[in-house]
Amino acid sequence: MRQDLAACYGQERLPRYTSYPTAPHFSTAIGADGYAEWLKAIPAHATASLYLHVPFCRAMCWYCGCHTSVAHRDEPIAVYEAALRCEIDLVSRQIDRRLKVNHIHFGGGTPTIMAPEAFTDLIGSIRHAFFVLPSAEIAIEIDPRTLNAPMIDALALGGVNRASLGVQSFDPVVQRAINRVQSFEETAAATNGLRRAGIAGISFDLIYGLPHQTLASCLDTVRRSVELRPDRFSVFGYAHVPSFKKHQRMINEAWLPDSLERLDQSNAISNALIEAGYVQIGLDHFARPDDEMAVALRQGRLHRNFQGYTTDASDVLLGFGASAIGHLPQGYVQNEVHTLAYSEAIAAGRLATAKGYALTDDDRLRGEIIERIMCEFGADLGEICARHGSVPEQMLLSSPRLQDLICDGIVEVDGASLALADDSRFLVRSVAAAFDAHLDGSRHLHSRAV
Repeated sequence: MRQDLAACYGQERLPRYTSYPTAPHFSTAIGADGYAEWLKAIPAHATASLYLHVPFCRAMCWYCGCHTSVAHRDEPIAVYEAALRCEIDLVSRQIDRRLKVNHIHFGGGTPTIMAPEAFTDLIGSIRHAFFVLPSAEIAIEIDPRTLNAPMIDALALGGVNRASLGVQSFDPVVQRAINRVQSFEETAAATNGLRRAGIAGISFDLIYGLPHQTLASCLDTVRRSVELRPDRFSVFGYAHVPSFKKHQRMINEAWLPDSLERLDQSNAISNALIEAGYVQIGLDHFARPDDEMAVALRQGRLHRNFQGYTTDASDVLLGFGASAIGHLPQGYVQNEVHTLAYSEAIAAGRLATAKGYALTDDDRLRGEIIERIMCEFGADLGEICARHGSVPEQMLLSSPRLQDLICDGIVEVDGASLALADDSRFLVRSVAAAFDAHLDGSRHLHSRAV
């Protein structure tokens, strides 16, 4: 790891590239009518993944960058769950068959804030509208502090086979600074309860760069997390954007580690997880060597979408709920962000699409290059460009940013292939950005590269 490069590139604000182009470039030029036409045109052979967004929590974590709000009462959650079921019906009626589904992801917010019977009804609506393959991965994000036994039973009954538990940090000083006090015992109880119910896939989310976080506390969190034997980890850098997420103003910027400290924390967590037997997956995921994600990495089948790294190779992603984003062959669509506007659209029998983006041929080319860089720390531009009817030399020479990265020794080029130097992989977002033709207008909305 070269600290001179971290100092040079680390302060840049760059996308995480879970899509290309990224969401700030969506516009109202794509709306409900356009989405309906795209749904009708889904190819006959296509398979789909589903994302369902539940934008409610019992308390606000001050670091959170998600679209969510605090719900003290159950009634708004029940009304919203009913709207989700109506949207599933509206969307599925645009498609002339029961689309095959091989991935389902419930995100939030806190999806398990729903009543157990409401979750069961929602799963039933999904299975009625779509053909959920027996091998499908059904994943859900969980706040261990609010998970209870009836909900665990409902998850198991609904076929959930992967649970992603928010841990972030076990340091009590950090927890108080981010308004998320969560004991190791609560996390262990949730993990063990899920496993007893037959939900074997367990993932933990960790965050570095949090207020008052230290190298020692990061390593202690890893040590205690590994004791619970999750098969995957996601490790993210805290994105401090208080102009975009006002609750982050509760965090004093003076409490935050600088870029080099963040990099040290990231490296320490990565090294500790690798030493514990996990395989690093791209920028920020880790998995046991026999896990499907690690196998996909070895076989060149790893992908990246709005949930991060994934084995999901579906042709279509359908997003349900307020702010949810979908991806179809023609482009991206996003629902109304605010729950009231979303619910009103659905209640009126309309698709809740608020904006989107129609992909160009150049977007598809650059998107594939960026995905391969993010997944494999390199890309064969000759092979990719050939699939898109383009010339690799043009891509290599068109970006002054790429030339700087080559001169600084971050990127190595061999013919039409490029790869990040081993000691520069932490700058993978910087390299991906060299192929981003839309970047300049959205930098202020993204997190720091390191």
